[in-house]
Amino acid sequence: MGKSDKSLHIVLLYCLTQLGVIYFVYPEDIIASAEEGHWLPVVLGIFVNLIVTAAYMKGLRYFPKQDLIGILTGVGKTAAVLFLLPITVYLFMVNLITVRAFAEIITIVFLSNTPLWSIIALLLAISGLIAMNGAFSIMRTGVLLGLLFLPLMAFVIFMSFQNADWRYVFPLLDDNLGFLTHKSYLESLFAFATSFLFLGFVQPEFKYSPKKVLLGIVALIPFYLLAVYIPLLTFGRATASTFKFPFVMVVSTIQINWLMFDRVTMFLLLSLISFTMLFIALLIWQTGVIVGRTIPKVKMSYIVTALSVVTFIGCVMVRNWEDIEELFLCNAVLRLYVWLIVPFAVYLLGLREKRRSGYGNR
Repeated sequence: MGKSDKSLHIVLLYCLTQLGVIYFVYPEDIIASAEEGHWLPVVLGIFVNLIVTAAYMKGLRYFPKQDLIGILTGVGKTAAVLFLLPITVYLFMVNLITVRAFAEIITIVFLSNTPLWSIIALLLAISGLIAMNGAFSIMRTGVLLGLLFLPLMAFVIFMSFQNADWRYVFPLLDDNLGFLTHKSYLESLFAFATSFLFLGFVQPEFKYSPKKVLLGIVALIPFYLLAVYIPLLTFGRATASTFKFPFVMVVSTIQINWLMFDRVTMFLLLSLISFTMLFIALLIWQTGVIVGRTIPKVKMSYIVTALSVVTFIGCVMVRNWEDIEELFLCNAVLRLYVWLIVPFAVYLLGLREKRRSGYGNR
């Protein structure tokens, strides 16, 4: 019996993990990278992401019975180390940065009197528990969170236009492409450089349509643009560029008299934190799968627990937001390597496999 198509689950998981990042860190970097015409850096990043993801999935299709780890280890031990070691380090660092950053955000907005370590422990405990049960558990959790929080998030985005001044949308074009070399724009690529990797981990266990994944990426374009332009339309570029979390600041200005809750920010953060925990679970699971192939006799539950403990220790050692930004910057080389080199390497390996085995075009 053929495997059932899990395209909906996989596309939804991809989109939710993207949303967890887009509305926190992405707007600040894009707004800082350009003086005007902010749609151009957004669209360019998405366009490159489409090419990268398409090449990655095309390469994976030439190995229908293998996952990413099997593909890379099949080339040889040297190639496996050159690719899998950077991927493992990158996934771990992204996990550490994400947990520590979101724990601080929760402390600032919600739980100012709660010790930071307890929030870190809670994030890792919930995400680790989801990761222990494997990819299907993560996907099912994604469906549940999508049903619960996507309508809530859509409501918040709609209401965030309350104080918009549409004159701030102009000028539409920047005089130069200086944003391409701006540090903030390179940091904004974090939004694209992680979520796509899991597509190589779920095959061959789960079947999905590459075309539907690409359509899912296209469907996210309005969310990227809204995350950037709503703060710009509300505050203007000069003011919006001074905020650490521009979109969260916009939501904090919303006034709804008929709503029983005083702060609409709570709805946004509950949604984004839920999606972020899903993202953390996905990172832990992917790292655990790689480690599990290296030491196959150790149970996945032990590996996930060990990774969570090490991540917790690392997060506690990070003292402040400046340290988070330094880690983020240190991770930049690995980020570009994983986002640009790994997918095209898989694609080239796929072409080699096609020539060697006579694998036909589909």
